[in-house]
Amino acid sequence: MKLFGQKLKTKSCCCDQTCLPKQTQNEQVNKPKQGIQILGSGCARCTALEKATHQAVEELQLDLEIENIRDFAQIASYGVMSTPALVVNGQVLSYGKVLTVNEVKALLSQLEIKKG
Repeated sequence: MKLFGQKLKTKSCCCDQTCLPKQTQNEQVNKPKQGIQILGSGCARCTALEKATHQAVEELQLDLEIENIRDFAQIASYGVMSTPALVVNGQVLSYGKVLTVNEVKALLSQLEIKKG
């Protein structure tokens, strides 16, 4: 067997540089996403937070896309250990609690967000 002397295989990534496969994967996961992410397994609490967020965005007339993230590896990459969690533009605003519509509106109004 030839174990020694083999070169580490690299591949080109989206930034036109040669990155290691692990680095490329981490860079894609760690890029802050624009919009709103609801982190959770899809349970009743997560669904309740999603409904409250949709209503708050509609009432504030914001132009934000709402996305559900159910992959536990992605959830952990945000540093969240209890769900549901509310993330806006890559920033965790709340976790482990189902927010009401008014609480979501208060959090969103503190941020500078484009109105639709």
